[in-house]
Amino acid sequence: MGDPRTIRVVVATDCGSTTTKAILIEEQEGVFRQTHRGEAPTTVEAPFADVTIGVINAVTELQELSGRRLVDDEGRIIRPARMENGRPIGCDIYISTSSAGGGLQMMVAGVVREMTAASAKRAALGAGAIVMDTIASNDRRRPHEQIQRIRELRPDMILVSGGTDGGDMKKVVEIAELIAPARPQPRFGGKYELPVIFAGNRDAASAVRDALAVPGIALSVVDNLRPTLEQENLGPARDRIHDVFLEHVMAHAPGYDRLMAWTDAPIMPTPGAVGDILQTIARRRGINAVGVDIGGATTDVFSVFSHEGAPVFNRTVSANLGMSYSISNVCAEAGLDAIMRWVHLPMDDRELRNRVKNKMIRPTTIPQTVEALVFEQAVAREALRLAYQQHKEFATTLSGVQQQRTVGDTFSQSSGGRTIVDSMALDLLVASGGVLSHAPRPAQTALMLIDSFEPEGFTTLAKDSIFMMPHLGVLASVHERAAMEVFERDCLVHLGTCIAPRGEGREGKPCLSCRIEPVAGANGAADDGSGAAFSGEIPWGELRRIPLAEGQEASARVEPVRGVDVGAGPGKPVERRVRGGAAGIVIDTRGRPLRLPEERSARCAAVARWMKEIGAID
Repeated sequence: MGDPRTIRVVVATDCGSTTTKAILIEEQEGVFRQTHRGEAPTTVEAPFADVTIGVINAVTELQELSGRRLVDDEGRIIRPARMENGRPIGCDIYISTSSAGGGLQMMVAGVVREMTAASAKRAALGAGAIVMDTIASNDRRRPHEQIQRIRELRPDMILVSGGTDGGDMKKVVEIAELIAPARPQPRFGGKYELPVIFAGNRDAASAVRDALAVPGIALSVVDNLRPTLEQENLGPARDRIHDVFLEHVMAHAPGYDRLMAWTDAPIMPTPGAVGDILQTIARRRGINAVGVDIGGATTDVFSVFSHEGAPVFNRTVSANLGMSYSISNVCAEAGLDAIMRWVHLPMDDRELRNRVKNKMIRPTTIPQTVEALVFEQAVAREALRLAYQQHKEFATTLSGVQQQRTVGDTFSQSSGGRTIVDSMALDLLVASGGVLSHAPRPAQTALMLIDSFEPEGFTTLAKDSIFMMPHLGVLASVHERAAMEVFERDCLVHLGTCIAPRGEGREGKPCLSCRIEPVAGANGAADDGSGAAFSGEIPWGELRRIPLAEGQEASARVEPVRGVDVGAGPGKPVERRVRGGAAGIVIDTRGRPLRLPEERSARCAAVARWMKEIGAID
């Protein structure tokens, strides 16, 4: 890998399950910018069975669009960047991420499902894996059922945790003894050895080695995920998962041996790269951030929140919540009534069911009518709401740790840990995925985020323009400045800022007073008059939009009524600088939790009024 100071031209690819996306990043006048983008079908499956074919096809499109020769006559990416016969050729580094062939599929195991197994799941998800199942001593399945489950799922690797250092070893060894006789067949390659990572009680490592000393299993041991009940140490396990992903999984996938030889940095699982760039942003800005990627089959939620003075990263995969292949699961889990509450146009339950069935039959179709768009965005709200709810339940303090409780906590805390996801502390909410990134109007994306995530206080809303975050995540590992400059200038499309109080009140009664004054020339932007000042009182039940253009900032002073909190405590005023965007500044006084009118006609009228106010409809 070269010196970052010598890097001027970068080619990055993301080998997805269906499409391989390539981008060209170039330094222009001392600043890195994404200049061109190309894509081609992924070729990891038959008849091609060589992922590099799709990569070269995508990079060839970059070559044609940019006029810079990037592929040589032998079908390899040219490096380093230089001038040849008066024409620019090559790049300084080539990097890639991948979720082709189903991505990284793992099983995790632990002694107690809610404790060490939960820590193992956090480690696997944070490394970019899809967790197929969790095996635990207390998961109520008999040993032969657990063994059969491992055989059926055929994971790429298994992460085993269990026990604190110096604790009981018996249950940990029993978990290892379940894996040995299972010997699942590999998804790729006939000579594949199943990687098993042990990250449990260090005193049990020797016994685990003996239990797993069988043909077809490659064991590696790392530091304990839960050395004590009060401590979680996910880093070593995550790092080892990345290493094993390259050494075992990718090495046996069709064409990946060639791709690994081409890249100038380790290939990363696509979700892992997205998590890395979100953590980089949160660290550099000192903020709390949430990112969401909603796809056809799954919805990924990423978060970085400060807990006890340190940033904590979490990722969840809602495997049954998606916009096409899993749309029926969304409807079943949320219920038709929950989806219908977001539909302001005439549409009965029968029509909604027919639209769901049509989407399942033709999952790749996109909305062609206003009614189809409203239906799809209504489903998206519920998929996002459910995925975020699952994420909050997973992103918790450690279970098993004794905590001092107040009388109120006795009724609010479950037996597990408490969520560290605080909507009032959320600074940045980033959206990606077709239904969010490609909504006809940016205001529609902003409203879907507000309705489903229900942010409180001051929250900046943005979307990933062309799903560039995976490319930038792997770029950050070799050139952080370049990744951040492209992220700020080309990746993020700022939608605006949402200001929402915590609490509930009677519609029409006073909620807060607000004064917003645009800052002339903020961020180098000219004061062109596109930001409108606002001063006044806003009652409960409103969704108010104050125009403030992309690149502009404003000073906002919000004074809530007694008992209402906008970030400084009940009844206390807050003064903040806010950022504009396509949706401007959105003040949401509909209450938290958000409750819609129960009567259908009143509800439709309210939803239509809110959508019109924010500019989601005419």
